[in-house]
Amino acid sequence: MDAKSRNYLLMNRQALERDIKTSYIMDRMISDEILTLQEEEKVKQQNTQKERAAMLINIILEKDNNSYRSFYNALLHEGYRDLAALLQDGIPAISSGNGKSSMDGMTSYVKTILCEGGVPQRPVVFVTRPKLVDAIKQKLCCLGNDPGWVTVYGMAGCGKTVLTAEALRDHQLLEDYFPGGVHWISVGKQDKAGLLIKLQNLCSRLEHDSTLSQRPPLNIEEAKDRLRLLMLRKYPRSLLILDDIWDSWVLKAFDNQCQVLITSRDRSVTDAVAGNKYEVHVESGLAHEKGLEILSLFVNMKISELPEQANCLVRECKGSPLVISLIGALLRDFPSRWEYYLKQLQNKQFKRIRKSSSYDYEALDEAMSISVEQLNDNYKDYYKDLSILPKDVKVPTKVLCILWDMETEEVEDILQEFVNKSLLFCDRNGKSFHYYLHDLQLDFLTEKNRNQLQELHKNIVNQYKKHYKLNTPVPSQEDCMYWYNFLAYHMAGANMQKELCDLMFSLDWIKAKTELVGPAHLIHEYVEYSSILDQKDSTVRENFQEFLSLNGHLLGRQPFPDIVQLGLCQPETSEVYQQAKLHAQRERGAFYLEWINKKSLKNLYRLVVRPHRDAVYHACFSKDRQRIASCGADKTLQMVNL
Repeated sequence: MDAKSRNYLLMNRQALERDIKTSYIMDRMISDEILTLQEEEKVKQQNTQKERAAMLINIILEKDNNSYRSFYNALLHEGYRDLAALLQDGIPAISSGNGKSSMDGMTSYVKTILCEGGVPQRPVVFVTRPKLVDAIKQKLCCLGNDPGWVTVYGMAGCGKTVLTAEALRDHQLLEDYFPGGVHWISVGKQDKAGLLIKLQNLCSRLEHDSTLSQRPPLNIEEAKDRLRLLMLRKYPRSLLILDDIWDSWVLKAFDNQCQVLITSRDRSVTDAVAGNKYEVHVESGLAHEKGLEILSLFVNMKISELPEQANCLVRECKGSPLVISLIGALLRDFPSRWEYYLKQLQNKQFKRIRKSSSYDYEALDEAMSISVEQLNDNYKDYYKDLSILPKDVKVPTKVLCILWDMETEEVEDILQEFVNKSLLFCDRNGKSFHYYLHDLQLDFLTEKNRNQLQELHKNIVNQYKKHYKLNTPVPSQEDCMYWYNFLAYHMAGANMQKELCDLMFSLDWIKAKTELVGPAHLIHEYVEYSSILDQKDSTVRENFQEFLSLNGHLLGRQPFPDIVQLGLCQPETSEVYQQAKLHAQRERGAFYLEWINKKSLKNLYRLVVRPHRDAVYHACFSKDRQRIASCGADKTLQMVNL
């Protein structure tokens, strides 16, 4: 949809949502083959008339010019003439084929405007990301004729600059909204002297055809005043693009009641300036196919011809356009190094992933560390604590409150600083907040703080023990599931053998955890941490693993069985039996049974204490029924004597 049409829909959205009834309008749009039956159903599922109208408008905004025309005609035919009049001036013209879209090419008008404005050219290897490009265009249209700010923000290397430049390659957008032109300034991290030079150069560019040459402004205030007059008198209705803004004080020099687009890693950078503000968040992850497309363009091969390492490389790049491009540029120069660069990524050797390019940072670790270095010293320590978070896990605020021994509000303020600087991501689930790191950020932190990881794990375990003392979390607490899933992980990371054994060999812990998540995760932990649990003797670990494996079908039932009674059914030499007996003796008024024929039962522990480390594909008895053979995804064949 044309930017102008989109803007008319957005400007009049409130009136449309308030007044229209969607059923008859959708009937006409379906007959025009604009809406699908699935989209109609999506609208009908909304609860109120206003919500149904809002959903219909959202769907129309994602479509082309024909959807705007169909919606306009439907309003006319269904008696909404006043509403149709609001949209009349936004009706897109029938394309004559002269103007090309940003993906198909550029008109000479666009080329001239962008060249004069210093807008960067497309990179040598370029793949489209139309949804994000359209989102930036939409926010620019929202500015209308009013001064304001559009912030395109995201983590290092996510493609903010390329996407912003691509959004400007639109004839209709420039002609309708910024006929005064666009002016691009690459700002970066600056001190006051550096900022003054940037302002002097910009003023000089804007005055280039002036009959009277003026001396450069001598200070930032003078430069700000001159820039304001130039934008007001010589370049009205133009767009100023400030690329790579780090500090909010820098923006004050450009706060001149004009229209400004900025790219930044810091979402909060516009807090210090006035005016309308709009945001576009650039997600860091490219789709897998887009990553393969970038690699194929760099090495000049079809996607189907790429070696088998290509898929693994894209996965290891975690969807980062920067990393994929750095790898692609290296492979273009060294086409035989697919395996080498894959190993460097897998081993987190970020310093070896470097390539001179148009990007400001030559190596991946430099690009990520520069954001961390901008934090004050206290915040750096808090950010370092996140090095031991598990991958792909959203951590509730309460966990970090316990880690830092702070109130919720204090913790949220610290974490919001990281979120604003694209160093952390936040997921709001109802009233609570959950936080997580991008895989590349976590890999970077883990590698950077490798020598301190054990102490960091130890710290979070000690803070947990300090907070809960001898108690365990209850399901009503928001941090409950985190501790049941990852407390053993942190103890193992800290190499706290005694604490891990006390936890994993506790019937109270086993009961609480299996009630919440079942026995499978615990069995996995017995296998995963066996090297720590077995430092003195493997017998106890085997007892508990056997107990869980043989009784898993019971522990998954509701109501939950009495785990003490199950423990009393174990062999009398088992540590599980010993603990269960102590529990039973302490319980007053409880009734428990003990088997008297345990010795006649065959012990099948060998089947469960040495399982495969992945899925079991097949198992069968030998002809004499005395052995079992099994094979699995861990590529091992196991034999068990019965």
